[in-house]
Amino acid sequence: MLNMRYKEKTNSWPGFVDLFSNLVIILIFLLIVFVFLWTTTSVFNKNTGAKTVAELRQTNAEQAALIQQMENDEREAKNLLMMARQEIVSNESTVANYKSSMNDLSNAYEQKLQALEQQTANLQTQVAELQENRNLTTKYEEKIAELEKQVARQKNERATLVDQIDDLQQKLDAQAEVQTTVSTAEMEKLQFELKAAQTQIAAAQAEYITMSNELNKALADKVAELNEMAQYQSAFYKAIKDALGTRTIMRPDGDRFIISSDILFPSGKYSLSADGKKQLAAIAGVIKDFESKIDPSVKWIIRVDGHTDNKPVMADTKNYRNNLQLSILRANAVVEELAKNGVSKRRLVPSGFGDLHPIELGNTPGALQKNRRIELQLTNR
Repeated sequence: MLNMRYKEKTNSWPGFVDLFSNLVIILIFLLIVFVFLWTTTSVFNKNTGAKTVAELRQTNAEQAALIQQMENDEREAKNLLMMARQEIVSNESTVANYKSSMNDLSNAYEQKLQALEQQTANLQTQVAELQENRNLTTKYEEKIAELEKQVARQKNERATLVDQIDDLQQKLDAQAEVQTTVSTAEMEKLQFELKAAQTQIAAAQAEYITMSNELNKALADKVAELNEMAQYQSAFYKAIKDALGTRTIMRPDGDRFIISSDILFPSGKYSLSADGKKQLAAIAGVIKDFESKIDPSVKWIIRVDGHTDNKPVMADTKNYRNNLQLSILRANAVVEELAKNGVSKRRLVPSGFGDLHPIELGNTPGALQKNRRIELQLTNR
């Protein structure tokens, strides 16, 4: 927050004028005394009486002219001092007006700054909520990160502008202390610097508003995509369940469909069993049917995620060295089988997670069986 502080100075010109006038009066008095003493001494000198009188008259005339000149100089000095005093009063009034303008400018800037900070907080809240949505694609998350960097960069630019205003404020504080010597050119320079700072603030605010609008549009577009995809997910998972029957080892779970690996693969293997191929053929039929139902403008895919239990891989196992590699091989086997049954490969994305994301913790047979699974997720790219 900006602090507007100005020091009030005591005007010393009236005291200076009075002191100067008193000094002039004292000087005239001393001069008159000197002339009187010198004249008295010269007149009563018998040898130089007449000559002295003549010289005295001439001296008196010169002294009278000198006194008259000094009186004129005194009046002129008083006039000059009064004019200087009026100029100082005028300058002080100008300083007061300038202080008032700076206070108004500071208050307006602080209000705008608070509004920007509130907008930033709102944007950050929206970004945090979006990041919690598991259906956001990698491309959109990168867009959010880019927008967050822009927000941070905007904060830095705003902080720089605040520092510039503070520097200008310090210059104005120093300027107020020496106002009587400030020239018109220096005042215009300060006004130019202030105008430049205001222009930078306006440009930063415009850029911030533009960035905010872009983020809001991106958020709105993503919400629309998620809502559009949600209308297909429930129907898709229900169709798979109907096609596979009521087997308890296959079930929908929120935005995904879970198939136990035990019906697709023999233990420790990544080659599909006969029963597994049969189940995948039924699922492929559902996917092909939905390819014709989903709006062509919707960019959708089916993620095939492989998961294993936490049992260590046997030391003599070939072709894979750990559960992560096994989960990837199983996901690829499911994708290849679906493609073999007519599903477009560009709609299938395999990935493996090993034992990193268990459904149920523990080492009981039931927990291990639940964690060995293939997950199908209908989502947008």
